[in-house]
Amino acid sequence: MVWSGSWVAERLGVELVGDAELRELLGLALRRNPKRAHLLVSHVLGKHVPQYPSVVYGAGFQLGRRVRELLGEAGARHAVVLGYAETATGLGHAVADGLGTAPYLHSTRRPVAGVARAGGFEESHSHATSHLLLPEDPDLLTGDAGDAGDVVGAGGAGDAGTGDAGTDGTAHPADATGADLADPTGADPVSADAVLVLVDDEFSTGNTVLNTIRALHERYPRNRYVIVALADMRSPADRGRLADFAAEIGARVDLVARNAGTVRLPDGVLEKGQALVAAEEAAQDLAQSAGPAAPQPGSGAPRPCTRVDLRWPADLPDGGRHGFTPEHRARLEAALPAMADRIAAELDDTARRVLVLGFEELMYAPLRLGTALEDRLDAEVRYSTTTRSPVLAVDDPGYAIRTRLVFPAHDDPADGPGARYAYNVAGAGFDAVVAVVDSTADTPGLHAPDGLLARLAPHTGQVLLAVVPSYVPADATPAVSGPSTASVPSTASFPSPVPSPSPDRQEEPRMLSEPLRGPAFSSYAPDEVGWLLQDLSDTELEAPTEEREEAIQSGGAHYAESLPVEYQPSDQYQDLFKAALDLSAARIARAVGAVTETVLAERGPRPVLVSLARAGTPVGVLMRRWARHRHGVDLPHYAVSIVRGRGIDANALRWLAAHHNPADVVFVDGWTGKGAITRELAAAIAEFEEADGTEGFNPEIAVLADPGGCVRTYGTREDFLIPSACLNSTVSGLISRTVLRSDLVGPDDFHGAKFYRELAGSDVSGHFLDTVADRFGEVADAVDADAKELLTADRAPTWEGWAAVERISEEYGIHDVNLVKPGVGETTRVLLRRVPWKILAKRGAGADLEHIRLLAEQRGVPVEEVDDLPYTCVGLIHPKYTRGATGADGKAVESK
Repeated sequence: MVWSGSWVAERLGVELVGDAELRELLGLALRRNPKRAHLLVSHVLGKHVPQYPSVVYGAGFQLGRRVRELLGEAGARHAVVLGYAETATGLGHAVADGLGTAPYLHSTRRPVAGVARAGGFEESHSHATSHLLLPEDPDLLTGDAGDAGDVVGAGGAGDAGTGDAGTDGTAHPADATGADLADPTGADPVSADAVLVLVDDEFSTGNTVLNTIRALHERYPRNRYVIVALADMRSPADRGRLADFAAEIGARVDLVARNAGTVRLPDGVLEKGQALVAAEEAAQDLAQSAGPAAPQPGSGAPRPCTRVDLRWPADLPDGGRHGFTPEHRARLEAALPAMADRIAAELDDTARRVLVLGFEELMYAPLRLGTALEDRLDAEVRYSTTTRSPVLAVDDPGYAIRTRLVFPAHDDPADGPGARYAYNVAGAGFDAVVAVVDSTADTPGLHAPDGLLARLAPHTGQVLLAVVPSYVPADATPAVSGPSTASVPSTASFPSPVPSPSPDRQEEPRMLSEPLRGPAFSSYAPDEVGWLLQDLSDTELEAPTEEREEAIQSGGAHYAESLPVEYQPSDQYQDLFKAALDLSAARIARAVGAVTETVLAERGPRPVLVSLARAGTPVGVLMRRWARHRHGVDLPHYAVSIVRGRGIDANALRWLAAHHNPADVVFVDGWTGKGAITRELAAAIAEFEEADGTEGFNPEIAVLADPGGCVRTYGTREDFLIPSACLNSTVSGLISRTVLRSDLVGPDDFHGAKFYRELAGSDVSGHFLDTVADRFGEVADAVDADAKELLTADRAPTWEGWAAVERISEEYGIHDVNLVKPGVGETTRVLLRRVPWKILAKRGAGADLEHIRLLAEQRGVPVEEVDDLPYTCVGLIHPKYTRGATGADGKAVESK
């Protein structure tokens, strides 16, 4: 029989070393992940590989029995079990069942309105990293560990049932290191009511679990913890950490695992794995485009989906998101037979292979419905669940993920729209699929032509839908809003249960916030862009231009600490904008196509677009639209803040590194002037990587227009009017320029910005995008020619613009390049936001400068026509005539 990890092992030199059963338990697959390219695929977890429900449930239940044996009857009665989302929610619940009387809670990535957060943590190697703890009973995570003296000398670590002692499937507490340690005072080191059992599918580095314990232990100290996993996959270097950790916190820590082993990785495996994934995806895309068209969901006669009324017991939780008690367990056990009978009654008599398909974190309820169906059907019943984790599929017996179905998320996730997956379902020969979701996920998206149900239909004869009511605690109160929070990966946070923490207690690191999306923040559609910013809409930040610059100059304030009053365009100026857009839409569409094709060719087929807010954001949206229009791919797109003299938002980079491969990130801006932001970004990325230890970000910027010759990835190097530069927020999703002020933006926060909802009547953001995108079809041939030429051209930066700016600075007696703003876009900003001195216009410049001339006239600024100007125009600011010109550090520049 071919091992389902041999394909990866042969190509990357990865070795799975361990006990005899390990290869039966685990296969290997590959994924796009910046921290770990390989994925251990369990055959008994019920996530990626359809398995008999009884086998999945039995694996967890038996681990629970071993923990019960380890703790004894008294310890088991007072244990609390905590499982990890997404993959271990069902496993943890089965472990709790095996313990017999233990309440159960699992972490979740789904915030629930009105339910207070009891904790949270980051999982560094996961695809989706942020976890929440939302127990209905706030005391669920507390434990009575006695006074501090009880735990002195009680530190110890036990590998109960792993290594030499674990291959027979029983726990050996007497063999566990530290198991016989006693407190010198004579006190029992193990308090019966203080045991927390933490369950994950695998225990590798242990970072996630140990950091969770560390944070919980500071808040709710206990004498004992038990870690449970299907596989103990620690490296030799990591095996000593458990004993050291136990000694550090002064508690006993046991480990119970079904199997033990390790993965040996050759040097450079991460890079090789990423390259292999990219090559396989490219080959599959090519084969798909060259082969016959695959049947599309919704084509032909629609296949009906039969909805099954489970009659789920009232007020019974759907799982452990808010806690699941022994009383809940008893009610579920009593109701399972009748619910399984209702499903069985709807199945076709000819169905011989049935799949019960759970939904992401909703693993336990579908699993138990599956075990009940096994008892009632002569048919073969299998069980697996959908997931948010992207994994490469390769149709080879030696690879663990043979097929995958892709469909949009359908439960309105907090981190915005995205793809979801069902693995090893297509082509598996199931006669019927019973999709089990909670009511939160029973949305139009589930039933859409490209939704999960439609994706399943071509691969089975019958689709049933069973909906479990999403449980919300009855006494949930409206959540209290507060500042956004952030943390670095692999850390945990647990808010204080009292309103004000002790003044001498340092606040613990917090979770990284999820991106803001429209329509709650910005007028863009939610899938167009995720803003890695915090919402400061309710904060008064604006001041008149002269007053604002006076404050900057007199107080040494930074320009990013306040906002200019939003320019309200006159009717004449709005007409000019619309005329300019009509005139230049095709030109912009061509540049969008050229720069996007260049990015796709040089940075891979699935780059992550990260626009520099806010001028880069409309360009990022257009690039995303081009990729979808021309190639049918939906590229992730986020907007981040970069501030001159302060650098890029480091917390935004941490979020990106936790959710994507940094090497896939492509920074996007609208245009270049003299290249100050280009240099700022390069310096900021280097500083971040040195300080944070995260590597892989490419500081190059892709822009629509590069008249200054500052970058190598661009659509054109012509200096022409990009109408999005003509306006401020009303062409940028109604979002302000970004703000960085210490009293508003803490060390764990994203930079801030405002959403000007009150300007919705003047918003032309969508009109700008739609007008340009409507011209994509007509410029396709020109884009192909442009892209071909760009890909073979010498595009090295010339920095021609910088040299011109230095010359102008000296010729006009300014003596500071930061007060010279070259190009149509930068000159427009000077006229909209600053107190300009004069405008230099290239002699003979035509329609591209009509809006510049109008703005200059409105503000009484002279326009001087000059020769030998490499830009169409240049805006000048001089501290002799203004009160707030700013230098390279963003602070006021004294007159020279």
